[in-house]
Amino acid sequence: MKLFLNKWVKTLISSSLFALVPVAIAHAQDAKSQAPAKPPFNQSTMIIGFAPGGAIDTTGRIVADAISSQTGIPVVVVNRPGAGGNVAHQNLAASGPFDGSTIILSSVGALTVSPHLTKLNYDPKKDFIPISMAVNFPNVLVVPSSLNIKTFEEFVDYARQNPGKVNFASSGIGSASHMAGELLSDMAGVQMVHVPYKGGAPALTDVIAGRVDSYFATPSSSRPHLDSGKLVALATSGLSRSSQFPDIPAISEFYPGFNATNWYAFMAPKGTPKQVLDWWQENIVQALNSDNVKKRLLAAGLEPSPSSPEELAKSIDSEYETWGKIIKERGITATE
Repeated sequence: MKLFLNKWVKTLISSSLFALVPVAIAHAQDAKSQAPAKPPFNQSTMIIGFAPGGAIDTTGRIVADAISSQTGIPVVVVNRPGAGGNVAHQNLAASGPFDGSTIILSSVGALTVSPHLTKLNYDPKKDFIPISMAVNFPNVLVVPSSLNIKTFEEFVDYARQNPGKVNFASSGIGSASHMAGELLSDMAGVQMVHVPYKGGAPALTDVIAGRVDSYFATPSSSRPHLDSGKLVALATSGLSRSSQFPDIPAISEFYPGFNATNWYAFMAPKGTPKQVLDWWQENIVQALNSDNVKKRLLAAGLEPSPSSPEELAKSIDSEYETWGKIIKERGITATE
């Protein structure tokens, strides 16, 4: 009887194991099908619609290097500056069909501001597909030390006492620094004059020299001049205090809801195959989460902000509506 039971138990176990084999194979096949397939190209391109050397260029090159190392597929960065990134988007949108080898590192201006300022030959929402946010960081409101203003409250009082005489620089019409200045004027109820420049470097130069009263500068560009005492930091432009300037208040502490961050996001042209989009998304997020990339970006004053495509799409929709409203209410045009 005991011998019979042993044989029965062995038979039962063997039968159960054989029954589990198809299930295990099915699970393995499911996992394999869910993983991004190897892309149908041996080299890829990341387009940046701005000149080399700026914050967006730095972001793109750091992430491109990481993806190249992760995958063994070179990611070549190509700069195509012009019209605040609009030229690059226009050219890419018109150059299909796409195998997924080309993506673009876009900006808040090109995706959510420019459509309200000028007639474009592309639609940011219809001609491009969100992949992931890259970085999202607040700018810092700075004034020249010669202005003798030390706090944000003093600056707002000064602007109120001198309506139409206080000005603010920007890196160009429709840029993040421009929109931050307009939003501050709107929420604080002050009249400041916008002075657009063809880039952040000349804007910062004139603020340091005292030819312009204020500027929403990037953390990395302003830091050396803050340390030297040539500039004074008054506030940052995010919903909360910046990790780069923890001792400086956020404007939202004075005007709840104020949010004018600078961000860059990875987008793909419409028509990019779904499996290739998944490959890009996985590798971009992996790069942004890596310790080396985090360290390099934070050292440049850039805060890594990987996201899902859905989260990025939601951010674009929200800011598209916000800036569209500000532009309309304040009568901002592409030429001003």
